This record gives sequence, C-alpha cells and structure tokens, in this order.
Amino acid sequence: MAKKTLSILCLILVLCVGVTVVGCHRQQIKTDEGTVTSKEDAIQPPQGDQQKKEGEERPTKATEDIARRRQEDLRRAEEARKAEETRRAEEARRAEEARRTEEERRKAEEAAKKDFVASLQPKKEPAGIEGKEQVSDSSLLRDVHFDFDKYDVRPVDAEILRESAAILMKNPTVKIQVEGHCDERGTAEYNLALGERRANSVKKYLVSLGVPADRLSTISYGKELPLDPGHDEGAWTKNRRGHLTVLSK
Repeated sequence: MAKKTLSILCLILVLCVGVTVVGCHRQQIKTDEGTVTSKEDAIQPPQGDQQKKEGEERPTKATEDIARRRQEDLRRAEEARKAEETRRAEEARRAEEARRTEEERRKAEEAAKKDFVASLQPKKEPAGIEGKEQVSDSSLLRDVHFDFDKYDVRPVDAEILRESAAILMKNPTVKIQVEGHCDERGTAEYNLALGERRANSVKKYLVSLGVPADRLSTISYGKELPLDPGHDEGAWTKNRRGHLTVLSK
C-alpha cells in the first residue's frame, strides 16, 4: 500500500514539472513575439508622425516655388532694365548722329553761301533786266550752249545745269534770270524767239532738278549781246548760249 502511494506522488510530481516547463516556454514565445512587434513598431513610425512630416514638407515645397517665381521675376525685371538701357543708348546715339549731321549740313550751307557770294561780280550789261540797277554774274554758274537753230538741252550741258541747281538749292534766297542768246545769223525777230525758247528750256530743266519756279525768270536777248564779236564758227558756238544772272542774294 505504501509503495502504491509513493508511485502516485511521483506521477503527480512529474505532471507538475511538465506543466511548469510548458508554461515557461509559452511565456518565452509571447515575450519573443512582443519583442518582434516592438522592433516593427520601431521601424515604422506612428501614423501621426508621418502625417506631421508630410505637413512639414508641403510648406517647404510651397516656399521653394515662391522663391523660384521670385527669382524668375527678378531675372525678367533685369532683362527689361537692360533692354530699356539699350534702347535709350540707341536713341541717344541716333540723336547725336542727327545733331552732327545737321551741324555738318549747316556748316556746309554756310560755306556754300560764302563761296557763292565770293564768286559774284557786278554784271557789265544790266540793261533790260527787270529794272534792276545792280545784278551780278557768278563764276560758279556756268553757261550752257546749244546746237545751231536748236533749243533743247544737250547731255553735256545737262551736267552743268545739275551743278548749277545744286548751288541754287544751297542758296535758297538767290533769284536767277535765265538769258537766252543766239549767234548773228538770222533775223532779229527770229533770234529773239529762239533765245526765248532756249531760256525756257534751261528754266524747265532747273525746275525738274528741284529749283522752285518762282525763283527763276527768263529773258531773250536774241543776237543783241554776243559773248564773242567774231564772225566765224568759233564765235557763233560761244554765242549760242544760256546764261544765269543773279538778281538777288
């Protein structure tokens, strides 16, 4: 009987030890699972912290956008300022160039007027010239010549008239009387008419070059005032001419 009781006690003791061991193992497993969970929680931040971080990033990006737009505005403003400076500099350059051009033109006109006045000489035959007591000839205004019995302006004489027109345009207050002359051949009446046609041809050509018509008048002397008193072809060639007389400076 005593032996049977001892066996039962040993069995109970073994069962107790087994339950204790199993309980400790389960507690260790729970502890390990808790440790793993803690590590995962450490790796993944809480949801509240993630939202806070995203909230902080949004204002930073907005600030960067504002700064970038401000830099772009500053760049455009600088480009506009430089463009305006360039425009003003170009305007100043053009104004200065125009001023120099005008100054050169004025000086050239003054020089041309002085040269023209210096070229004037009292006319030897003033009779019949619009009642003027004192008229002048200018060495700068050269005579043009005509073929026999003709009144059209020849190409070689057209160049002379272009030079005369340029001089008259530089001296806008000067008035001119165009004289028409002929050689001694033919009647006085015929040569007066031919001289008038020659004078009108010269006037018309000067007007075509820009000389105002109201600064030009005409007169015909026919064969009455020969430049050369000779009676040969050389003299006749000189006498078939158009002459510019200065009436006023």
